[in-house]
Amino acid sequence: MFRPKLPAMPQPTGTATPPAVVEPTAITPGTPAPPAPVAPAPVPSRPTIQLTPGTALALVGGGTAVVLVVGTVLVSMLLAVAVTAASVAVCAVVLRSLLASDAKRR
Repeated sequence: MFRPKLPAMPQPTGTATPPAVVEPTAITPGTPAPPAPVAPAPVPSRPTIQLTPGTALALVGGGTAVVLVVGTVLVSMLLAVAVTAASVAVCAVVLRSLLASDAKRR
């Protein structure tokens, strides 16, 4: 049940025949085909973006808001790590003090 079943390799059927020899053919010049008509340049389907002073101001304001939010999140994460590290350090000092005082009593 847990053993994989390997597929059987198919055996070649029939005899292998060598490839047929291709004879070169002579090229005869013919009449040239008329050139295809040149298509006009495609018209862009989307209009180009026009930056007005109001749009530029909105982009600058949006970018500033994004930078402030991301900065706030990163600083708060750094502060959380610092507070956690300080509390672990205080716990380590207290435990060390308790263990040292217990060892002195004996």
